[in-house]
Amino acid sequence: MEDVESAKSKQYQLSSVKFDPTTLDEDQQRVYQNLKEVRGEKYALIWIFSMRTAVELHRAWNMTMYTSKILKAIKIKFGITMTWTLGVTELSFRVEDGGYELIRKVPYDYDSEYQNKFYKVALALVSEDIDVHQALIFQTEILEGKHTAKSGLFFRNYPGRLLVYPAEAYTCCIIFFKGGFEDAKVAALCGFVAGLIELTCDTQFGEHKVLKDLLVGTSTGLISGLFWEFYSPTFCLYSIFMGVMYWFFYGTAFVIAILEIVSGELNTGVTRLIAVLIKTFVLSVGASLGMKLVIPNSYDSWITQRDNYCGLIDLETVWWRYPFYLLCCVAVLGQYRFPVTKCYRALIVMFVGYYIQSEILIRLDDANGENDYMDTIASNLVGCGCAVLVASALAEVVDSYVHYYNARILGRSVGKRNFLAAIVYKLTACSIYIYTALGLGRETDKLMISLHKKLKQQKKEIEDPSSAREALELTPEEEEIYLEALVFAESTHIWSILMPTVYQLVPGGTIAKLWFNTIFPPPLLEIPVTIPGTDITVNRYIIDPVETDVFGDLMAVAVSLALGLLGGFAVWDFLHKSFKKCFGGKTVEHKKDSLRS
Repeated sequence: MEDVESAKSKQYQLSSVKFDPTTLDEDQQRVYQNLKEVRGEKYALIWIFSMRTAVELHRAWNMTMYTSKILKAIKIKFGITMTWTLGVTELSFRVEDGGYELIRKVPYDYDSEYQNKFYKVALALVSEDIDVHQALIFQTEILEGKHTAKSGLFFRNYPGRLLVYPAEAYTCCIIFFKGGFEDAKVAALCGFVAGLIELTCDTQFGEHKVLKDLLVGTSTGLISGLFWEFYSPTFCLYSIFMGVMYWFFYGTAFVIAILEIVSGELNTGVTRLIAVLIKTFVLSVGASLGMKLVIPNSYDSWITQRDNYCGLIDLETVWWRYPFYLLCCVAVLGQYRFPVTKCYRALIVMFVGYYIQSEILIRLDDANGENDYMDTIASNLVGCGCAVLVASALAEVVDSYVHYYNARILGRSVGKRNFLAAIVYKLTACSIYIYTALGLGRETDKLMISLHKKLKQQKKEIEDPSSAREALELTPEEEEIYLEALVFAESTHIWSILMPTVYQLVPGGTIAKLWFNTIFPPPLLEIPVTIPGTDITVNRYIIDPVETDVFGDLMAVAVSLALGLLGGFAVWDFLHKSFKKCFGGKTVEHKKDSLRS
């Protein structure tokens, strides 16, 4: 029986394309050669694959705990002797109980598409749908953009990416920081300049690109100050600053830091916490410095704009609040390099999280006149928890739906659900043709639809004892398309859908407000106080608690969001296991639950 199963799996293998180890850097080649001599080629390549997976997932801003979970699954599956230490930006990999150690530094960079694709490649390797050579080649092709639609490449690379900066600055200025439409126009201009600065720093500044945050903040303060000084001193500078620098805030990292600390990952949690605070302070200092260069009395101007020209739009009363928020979400998804054809998934989760968060906050704030943070904590806890549940449910539904399409495309059995598979196939094929015609989808998806008839016929001949065919016969181009279909048939990485939502809910602006209150201390409140037992009244000056208790607000928001994430995943895990226990095989069984996040 085992011989029959192995023969069947061998029949469907693609031609043996070999990964070229000489494309690796010198350190990796040295480790590869030594492991190959001692343990064999496959072992050495899987070790390299594990390291590259961790590096690229972290480059795409993956959570440390989830990356470690994926590495552990690969290690157990293939018996790799490997240990690792995953820091915030520095990753360490040890070979053969410390015989070798490789260290890699990776930058912060939001990339939902990379998160999902590198996760799928790892899952396909563990599931043995592809071999390690194909997995390594596929990783290289992802980095080269071969598996990204043209629309995605436009927003992934410059100059197209420059359009996302002003769009995000414009919408964030209004929807999150209550600026006016005139403020948003200035923010859009500053956002475009910030994009140019980031492009220049990343490509031309070399080791001096660490000045990027300072330059972005300074340009924003300078341009905003010029408008205030020479056009009209009625702008909300705070909203403009926040809208532009929202791109560069790492509020998500602050929440993840709290989550990691709560989960016992103290090293990465504390490091991430300090890094976020310092980077945000640099941005705030840069903006204040730029404003000071053109506004001589910058302190009085800051207090004036804060008290008189900010928060003039009551977002709770305008009809366009939620549509405008979705517009902001589209810009954020552009920053996250989210695949255009999959944006609806993230938009659903983002809207649910924001709607529940804001509606609970409004209702508790109206019903509770007490001066506490319970309304903030409750709204963030429930909003984030619901976002996790919706993201998990959506991933489950989408994976279950495309399971039938992929089964039809790849010639896999779906039992008695052939009729359902046929309907799903037709609907999905129709959407692929539409996306491709609009220039939004991948051309290879369309080609795979044409290829599947050939695959179906050849697999039918392989399974026919009277047929002389023993293996699939595909051209090199057709093999690439088939390999892509195998990888993308794996389940969705939930965090790649959820991350943009957390980004929208996190308190990045609150951290900056904390630092701006340090740079521009709020004026003291003058309160008349009568001396007991006399008619004498004196003035007492106190610090405004509303303006100075920013750290308490920051912690209330961050901790409640972190607990919302943990609670949401716990509730989903309980519901998922209960559903499977009650209904058995009714749900689509994923190949490696140990890799699901």
